[in-house]
Amino acid sequence: MKNILLIGGSYGIGLSLVKKLNENFNVYTACRTNENLNSENANFIKFDALNDTIDTSLLPDELHGFVYLPGSINLRPFKGLSIEAFRDDLEINLISLIKVLKDVMPKLTNSTSSSVVLMSTVAVQRGMPFHSSVAASKGAIEGLTKSLAAEYAPKVRVNAVAPSIVDTPLANRFLNNELKVEKSAEKHPLKRIGQASDIADIIKFLLSEKSSWMTGQIIGVDGGTSTLS
Repeated sequence: MKNILLIGGSYGIGLSLVKKLNENFNVYTACRTNENLNSENANFIKFDALNDTIDTSLLPDELHGFVYLPGSINLRPFKGLSIEAFRDDLEINLISLIKVLKDVMPKLTNSTSSSVVLMSTVAVQRGMPFHSSVAASKGAIEGLTKSLAAEYAPKVRVNAVAPSIVDTPLANRFLNNELKVEKSAEKHPLKRIGQASDIADIIKFLLSEKSSWMTGQIIGVDGGTSTLS
């Protein structure tokens, strides 16, 4: 059975993904808490992406999949964003990812075929006001995705998913009443906001052999927002 490491997994997209993977994969979840994971068939590793170094001795020698889920939604006018705010977004979205990936890449390359899935945002492709900080850090992830895909092919595939807003705890302040949900849904051609399962489904596909001829791709799962008016 293949071994999959998720950074994050106790809520939102991560928890939905754990539920979709745990019957067919050995799932390792590295996150701050095992809240909501007690009933799931997953190996919990206590880990804070901003502060900790992952203990690779707790992982198997071979990893067949890696997903980095921590992120931020820091929406403010550019003039109100401090340099520290940009640094904070870069730290959680990019630098912490790079640190973990450096630690676990030897285990990914031990496998004859493995898949890395990273998280971007629709705001990179489609310019949106008040998204300068998060779009800058996620844009760096898209560049990293393509560079690593080229460097590690054919052994490791690397792709990224670029969602629009998804109904998770991270987005709660933007979706915490019915009116906000309705207004957000209206901005999408498919007239609804994303659900955690929408994103988990595409990540599961990218981890599977069904996507074995895909690498270096940025995949929009955004209700049509990036390409339709």
